[in-house]
Amino acid sequence: MNSGNSYDPIEYLKTQPTPSVANALEVMGYPRETIPCMSPDVRCVFPDFRPMAGYAATATVAAEEHARDLGHKVPSGHWEAVLKVPAPRVIVVQDLDQPAAQGSWWGEVNGNIHKALGAVGVVTNGSVRDLDEVHALGFHFFAAAVTVSHRHCHLIDFGLPIKVGGIKVCPGDVIHGDKHGVLVVPREALEGLPAAVDKVTVSERRIIDLCQSPEFSVERLRALFARHVGKGEYGGDEK
Repeated sequence: MNSGNSYDPIEYLKTQPTPSVANALEVMGYPRETIPCMSPDVRCVFPDFRPMAGYAATATVAAEEHARDLGHKVPSGHWEAVLKVPAPRVIVVQDLDQPAAQGSWWGEVNGNIHKALGAVGVVTNGSVRDLDEVHALGFHFFAAAVTVSHRHCHLIDFGLPIKVGGIKVCPGDVIHGDKHGVLVVPREALEGLPAAVDKVTVSERRIIDLCQSPEFSVERLRALFARHVGKGEYGGDEK
């Protein structure tokens, strides 16, 4: 599936739900506790959209009055930094306020600006707004909150390592998100991902088929687990 030049990891990720990718990373040898999934407070605002995948362009913002002391970068510098990241781009923004999401940097205007810059969505521990307009735009929102006002929210910095949802994100990292949440896919795992996803799918199908069969019994289920669990075939919740 990933032989030759036909395999595009970003296009592939757009066909897969995030739980399948997380499971595949497990069977590839990544310990569960190290799978880089963002915390559930970073939620998918438009769960009807197809999975999102792209390369991270990073920034930090703040809305608190005292945050003005941190500086105020000109957005055009951020726009230029976004264009240095391969397309498609996902804007990942750390809200520095304590608590975060006091004002939104994301709405109809910034959605249009960043879509024009080749971005497919934003991931932030902050807030978003203008939901109807941005949904119509087809631009993904992953955020910790929805809010009414931008207040004093402004750009602090861009193009640097940040932390969102408990996960470190660097410019160029591969971001994958859908209605379940967001994860950062290790670049070294991309080539082997399709085979690992297929392996998990086949293994899980054995369990599902048995459970839906008139021949189901606890004894048969126990025997199935004895043959396969522990051999690195499953990435689901059955371990």
